[in-house]
Amino acid sequence: MRFKDKVAIITGSGRGIGKETARHLAAEGASIMISDINFDTARETAKEIETSFKTKVSSIQTDVKKREDIYELMECTMRDFGQIDILFNNAGIMYPTPVEDISEEEWDEVLDVNLRGVFFCCQAVTPIMKKRRQGKILNIASLAGKVGGIAAGAHYSASKAGVICLTKTFARELAPFGVTVNAIAPGPVDTDMGRLFSPGAREDLTKACPLGRFADTGDIAEAAIFLLSDGAKHITGEILDVDGGMLMD
Repeated sequence: MRFKDKVAIITGSGRGIGKETARHLAAEGASIMISDINFDTARETAKEIETSFKTKVSSIQTDVKKREDIYELMECTMRDFGQIDILFNNAGIMYPTPVEDISEEEWDEVLDVNLRGVFFCCQAVTPIMKKRRQGKILNIASLAGKVGGIAAGAHYSASKAGVICLTKTFARELAPFGVTVNAIAPGPVDTDMGRLFSPGAREDLTKACPLGRFADTGDIAEAAIFLLSDGAKHITGEILDVDGGMLMD
């Protein structure tokens, strides 16, 4: 039970990668705060995990575009669990819109969720982790943030490039306090977001992957579990590619 007595917040954990990672953490003994913009989904996920793994789970509606929601998330987690050991910034959105068709509103929405939300979640948890001189932050970046969006949109790519730089900045600032900050850069993943790609784009992306398939949510969750575990206690500022070999750097 690698995460016994640990408390984890996972944003966007009502479904997909966040939900699968929550299940993995709960199976290893962690208590979980399920955070999602869709409260019904968050509540159902929390109930499912609590029943399956007999661990303590709470749920909350959080719109990471809103600072007040982020601070409420931290306050409610401290109230319900008394500590925060892990923050997994998983919430994100993607629109595969061609560059000439991206509106100002769509640009702002993607950057607000994917980059602004990650920054303010990291900022909000920082004093809590610094005070205890321990903690782990994990962010979801993307292959698109390293090479540009093959099919994901310029705004998505820009936001994930920002997440990569934020991860390294927080890693440097928090290392003296025993807090590690890392990110995972997935390639295409078979989630609701991944299904936004057209059939032609999906075929092209699959062909571009040396391992010949989209990742499933378990592939990303397993990588997350490693980076959040004590097995990665001497790793910080790392951007871990989980993309089937699409980028070998």
